[in-house]
Amino acid sequence: MSHGNARTTVHGRKLIVQRHAAGWEKAHIAAAMGVSRKCVRKWISRFEAEGEAGLVDRSSRPHTSPTRTPAAVEDRIVELRSQERRGPDWIGAELGVPARTVSRVLARREQPRLSALDPMTGAVIRSSKQTATRYERTRPGELVHMDVKKLGRIPDGGGWRAHGRAAGSTSRDRATRVGYDYVHSLVDDHSRLAYSEVLPDEKGTTCAAFLTRAAAYFAAHGITSIQRVMTDNAWAYKYSLREVIAALGARQKFIRPHCPWQNGKVERLNRTLVTEWAYRQVFTSNDERAAALAPWIEHYNTRRRHSALGGLPPISRLAPT
Repeated sequence: MSHGNARTTVHGRKLIVQRHAAGWEKAHIAAAMGVSRKCVRKWISRFEAEGEAGLVDRSSRPHTSPTRTPAAVEDRIVELRSQERRGPDWIGAELGVPARTVSRVLARREQPRLSALDPMTGAVIRSSKQTATRYERTRPGELVHMDVKKLGRIPDGGGWRAHGRAAGSTSRDRATRVGYDYVHSLVDDHSRLAYSEVLPDEKGTTCAAFLTRAAAYFAAHGITSIQRVMTDNAWAYKYSLREVIAALGARQKFIRPHCPWQNGKVERLNRTLVTEWAYRQVFTSNDERAAALAPWIEHYNTRRRHSALGGLPPISRLAPT
């Protein structure tokens, strides 16, 4: 197929050759076809050298590309994408190349988008539903997002990640009750500052106490006023946060039922928690994993690059305290 600005097609080029063979002057052919005489000479010369095969579209890519990214760097980009499952901003900063170059290399190597990959295994899966409307509040504390992520507890001595699936799964042994942890999180919409705790349940009193501690953490980092708290429609959020939210001088905002993407910033944090904290390394006990959460949150807020913030950490959008 010819490109969008081409004045001729393969049929038109054959017509140029036929008219030249019939004795037409090249200038007359150019005027009749609405092209330049140089274009007419080009297609006649190609036909004389290659026959009809010379009239077929060919790539406009140059024969040599002296400034193209070296193959070793491209291989490293693909390797980091496969191992870390990170975006162009992170990979570019690690390798010292522009993020746009990373994007082009990934496209040239036909690497799938992160949204099409399973965050745990890297296998290609069908992308989840996304919203076309993106928003960001203009000030810290104007809107915060709250949610809970449920995680299976790790048995003492480690689970299948430590010993392999061949050792058996505790979920198949009904005598072994491992249970679940509940990771409560709060994220500021503007700065993406986050606070998370591992708690034993998601009851109303637990959620209310967590929100109080999270608000104190935000205040210590410069977000002294919270105006709105966005949650899903869980019972604990609907009926147990009213007093705490009123004490904060805020209002509660609920997402539309069955539309978790409206609370997308904390949902994205949940995914990051799973991939970079809960399952990034092998833990031999549940307490060991829980103890690693606070240092990771500190890393997330102060050092981890955030693509939505131009490659800067959330703390960069907050005034020094």
